[in-house]
Amino acid sequence: MFLALKEIKKEKLRSGLIIAMIALIGYLIFILTGLALGLAHENTDAINSWHVQRITLNATANTDMRQSTLTSAQIADLTSKEAALNEVSVVAKASGKKQQSAVFIGIRKGEFIYQNLKLTSGRRAQAAHEVVADMAFQQGGYKLGSTVKLGSAKQAYTIVGFTDHAKLNIAPVLYGQFATAQQIRGAVGTVASAVVSKRAGYTNPASGTKTYDTQQVIEKLPGYSAQNLTFGMMIGFLMVISLVIIAVFLYILTMQKLPNYAVLRAQGIPSGVLVRATIGQSLLLVVAGLVIAALFTIGTAAILPAAVPMAFDLPLLTAVAAGLLVMALLGSLIPVRAVLHVDPVSVIGG
Repeated sequence: MFLALKEIKKEKLRSGLIIAMIALIGYLIFILTGLALGLAHENTDAINSWHVQRITLNATANTDMRQSTLTSAQIADLTSKEAALNEVSVVAKASGKKQQSAVFIGIRKGEFIYQNLKLTSGRRAQAAHEVVADMAFQQGGYKLGSTVKLGSAKQAYTIVGFTDHAKLNIAPVLYGQFATAQQIRGAVGTVASAVVSKRAGYTNPASGTKTYDTQQVIEKLPGYSAQNLTFGMMIGFLMVISLVIIAVFLYILTMQKLPNYAVLRAQGIPSGVLVRATIGQSLLLVVAGLVIAALFTIGTAAILPAAVPMAFDLPLLTAVAAGLLVMALLGSLIPVRAVLHVDPVSVIGG
């Protein structure tokens, strides 16, 4: 490690350029990770906030809650661990404000989704013309007491409360009365979209229904799996690129230092010391780059507007940083062969 530190201090410009390159790559990976996590949350925040383990849908709904229709018989005899809900895609409109695509979710007062709804301000919806809105509406200029129309309906709905982390398919959620959602949906004979349960072993016994694990329903959300796969591949490619960059830079630096290593070998310095110096130099450069990248990421998170779908998870970012360190370790092994096979006589004599 001593030789690695001496080398970095001596070659400040070259070391600084490598650190800057690693910092930029690390920063890009951290931002992409935050964006991927943020978008994933905006797809699933509402479902995650219910803390349910099983979801029952119509058997022909193709695991899509938007396409599911359940009858009153299929949502009968629910325990305190189950709740029925009615999902309707709507367009929220208000005078002087931009139209907003949203998801109206009708819930019942006696069930746990209504009772456990966490509000940032206001109160729960108690009347047919009242709704609780996701914070995205507040960021769009709506306030407590603001009215909004949904689609072509003439009825105006009053926002009586705001809740955070209530998005589904990247659209903000409006929580309202169960019967109100049924009226907006307008499907004859349809009472609900789904039954959700906190019980891991729950299965709806009614015919024409199928019960899934919550993660199965999440995976079928439009674009969710493709989005995660895309970001995962981008991050993976950047990891490989970081390995190549580190390996190339270290190989060039090692080739330039071979005469110095030859002198050290002629003086009896073991090759293991030189190998450890090469690997140590790589790890020091990467750690320095990652620290700078982390500082940039923290600064970016502080100035980003709330509308940007970013989420930063410390354990996940730590795992990404550890992956970059592993890439650095692998990259540093490439020039090690040249160090191990350096011949003092041929290098110095040459």
